[in-house]
Order: sequence, then C-alpha cells, then structure tokens
Amino acid sequence: MGADTGSPAGPDLAAGVSLSTIPDGGALLGHVGEEAAILVRRGNEVFAIGATCTHYGGPLAEGLVVGDTVRCPWHHACFSLRTGEDLRPPALTPVACWEVIRDGDRVRVGGKRTAPARPTPPANGPESIVIVGAGPAGLLAAQTARREGYAGPLTLVGAEATPPVDRPNLSKDYLAGKAPEDWIPLRPTEFYSEQRIDLVTGVAASEVDVTARKVRLSDGRSLPFGALLLATGAEPVRLDLPGSTLPHVHVLRTLADSRAIIAGAGAARRAVVVGSSFIGLEVAASLRERGLDVHVVSKDKRPLERILGPEVGDFVRKLHESHGVVFHFEQTPASISSDRVTLGDGESLPAELVVFGVGVRPSTALAERAGLRVENGIVVDAFLETGAKGIFAAGDAARSPDPRTGALVRIEHWVVAERQGQAAGRNLVGRREPFRSVPFFWSQHYDLALNYVGHAERWDSTEIDGSLEARNFKVTYRAGGKVLAVLTLSRDRESLEAEAAMER
Repeated sequence: MGADTGSPAGPDLAAGVSLSTIPDGGALLGHVGEEAAILVRRGNEVFAIGATCTHYGGPLAEGLVVGDTVRCPWHHACFSLRTGEDLRPPALTPVACWEVIRDGDRVRVGGKRTAPARPTPPANGPESIVIVGAGPAGLLAAQTARREGYAGPLTLVGAEATPPVDRPNLSKDYLAGKAPEDWIPLRPTEFYSEQRIDLVTGVAASEVDVTARKVRLSDGRSLPFGALLLATGAEPVRLDLPGSTLPHVHVLRTLADSRAIIAGAGAARRAVVVGSSFIGLEVAASLRERGLDVHVVSKDKRPLERILGPEVGDFVRKLHESHGVVFHFEQTPASISSDRVTLGDGESLPAELVVFGVGVRPSTALAERAGLRVENGIVVDAFLETGAKGIFAAGDAARSPDPRTGALVRIEHWVVAERQGQAAGRNLVGRREPFRSVPFFWSQHYDLALNYVGHAERWDSTEIDGSLEARNFKVTYRAGGKVLAVLTLSRDRESLEAEAAMER
C-alpha cells in the first residue's frame, strides 16, 4: 500500500542542484534532510514539494505536471506546486512545501512554507450545515466546508457505527490480510473535534422536512439546517433465494461486513462468490490470498464484459484462473445451505463461506419521502443541488449531469464520490461551482491494478495498444470517434495524460 520509506534518494536539494538537471515540465527526485522531495520546473519557475502522495504513498516524481499542479500516478490525487495543498482526492492531506532559492544556474531548497490562510467564506453562507452519510462524499464535504472558511455549526450523520473508513481497502488489502486496521479510518478521531465537526455515528436520518428545514434522526433528535447534503450512498444487493440470510452468507459494504467475512474466512476452507463485478472479483482475489478455495458464480459470459469489453473480460478471467479461482459462467445460485451452494442447473458447490457481489442500489428512500426527484438516484444539477434550494446530493446516491455529454449519470466510484463531496462542500457554503471532474477508479487484482478514466456506458469501437498477455496495455473506448474512457495496466502516466486530455 505504501511507498518505500528507506533512505532518501537523489541529490540533497538543500545543498542545491543545477537548473539544467530539472526537466522542463517534469520533476527531479531528491531529499531535504530525511524528507523525500521533488523539484518541479515550469519554464523559469521552480517549485519544491514533498515527493510522496499522502494517499497511499505514490511517487509524485513519476506523476504528471498539469499547470501549477502535480498528479499522483497511482490514484490521481492532485497537489498544488505552490503550496503543497491537496487539491483533489483521494489524498486528504497536503504534502510539505519549501521555498526555492535561485542563485544563477543553481537552485536550492530553503525553509518550509506555512500553510495558506483559509479563504473568507461567502457572505451568503448558511446558518448551519447537516450532512447525511458519513462515507467519502460526506467526509469530503465536511472537510471542504471548513477549508472554505465556514465557521458555523456542521453535523455529519452516519448510520454506520464507525467513523468514515477507507472503503476500497475493505475488499482489497484489508480483506486479504495485508493492511492493519489502523489504516482503515479516513481521519483520526481527533480530526473531527479539531475541525469542530459534530460526528454522529450509528444513527440514521429518518426524515427530511424540506419546508421546516430540519432532519429528524432515528434516535429522536431533530437537526435544523441552512444547507443539507444527502450523501446516503448505496446498499449492496442480497439475492432473494433460500438460504441467502444464513450466518455464513455475506455482502460487503461496511467495515463490519469486511470484519465478518474475515472472521468467516478463518473457519472456512471453501468459498463461493456470487457475481463477477469488481467487488466480487476483488473479494475472490483477497480470499485466494488467504488460502481459501474460491469459486465464482456469474450470470455473465465473462467477467466485466459489460464495463470493459470481451477482450479485457477474458484477460481478467485468465488472471484469476491463474491464481486458482474457478468460474461458473451463465449460472445463478438456486439455494444455499450451511455447507454448499446449489446452482440453477443442479450443480452443487461446497462452501462454508458465501459472499454476494452482485451490485448495489442507491439509497434514495430518504429523498423520496422528502419529495425530491429520484430516478435511479437523487437527481441534481451541475452544482449537485436538488430541486429544493439548499439541498444537495453527492456520491453513489446522486445522479448528476455528465459534464462531457450532459446526460444524467450515476457513477459508483470511490474517487468520484470524494470529488463530488468536495464540490458539494464548496457549494454548501455558497460558492456555486459546477462539478466537472473526470471520473476515475482503480481495481486491484492480486498484484495488478487496473486504472480507468472517463465513463463509457456504451461504445462502438475499442483500440488496444500494447499486450494483454504481457500485462502492459491501454484500451481506448470510443463512440462516434470521441474518446469516452481509457483503461490502462502498467501505464500510469498514460492514464494521467488521458484524464488531463478529457478535462481539456
């Protein structure tokens, strides 16, 4: 998960380097004392910031410089070259930033810069903010509202018993046993008190009164709001069939779900995963890394074909088969007992652990009861605002205009939810900034990570550059000649370049 934290590499930047050693538009990796740092040059300007992404430790020296920013090659976090500020998730904290001292052709790093002052909030900001949903969108909205200078009451309400967690890890390294639990909270406990965010966990919102501007909670409390964000997320689908509610049958969405699967894996030898979605396949990979025999039951002809196409689907299938996963395609489970799953054709698969990975449904009941427009998600405009003034929605529950096509889309990606939360946080305090971020997600399978930028529900042509067999490729998805999405493996920089091109 993290980058190498050994001895600092490269030149001592405090001692100085020749300007010519810094590529124009690129970075030079070095160190300041024991801290890894990069010098980035744009024409005659030189910047100095920390070299390690604060998300998962990605190497910023290998990232892409776009304007006054650098983007991490692993998961596309974005940092300011001028201040070190984390401008885009998934990074949630800044990197160090140093003064740069020029002496003729020599460049050296001076003292650390102080963090920039918080902006003055808009004069028309709300008296109070309530955020329903303590997932990625909710957390980013709360954090961003404070960064925008909002000083009023701010409440973050989560139905889960835990504070906001790193949900992607629940199906990846944490489930595989490679990440300790102290990696899972997105923010330390003290963050909420320091930022004066009233975090309410284990309590659901039961009603939104649009006219009275109040949110009623399941514990009887009532919270007034000047601005409201619905970041209610989505609920995993559990198939309705005999045995689907047995104790050894699980879905995966929360930390509690992941813990339950880990506990079940400790007492099991054989597992059946129902569904060949990203979640299903990541669970299959993680359980294989724990040593279980894993069978995947899928109604599809191949995994991920609808999202990534048949060629990539076959690549993913072979990858998992090479690690011992057994697939049962064009099949559905008919029933589940304490020690087996019976398929529709009568085949019986031994299993002491069963996990459904067959998709999610947006959690829209609260919005529906409030009379908001709901059509496969809470419908919002370019500012992520619903038809009710001052009430916004973001994340998996929101259906928003695609800035590239104008079509309403609901995208179930972690980074999209975080970036929508960030945009919503600005708009909650009155900034009125449209959401324009290009979608990005990554999916981890054993030691390989697929990166995907853009959004292609349908396409009429694909172009494969490189070799799927060599595990080094770029797939471009087009409709009417227009690039809609790009999938890469082992081509992190090209993924960043595709994202930047789509933004332009």
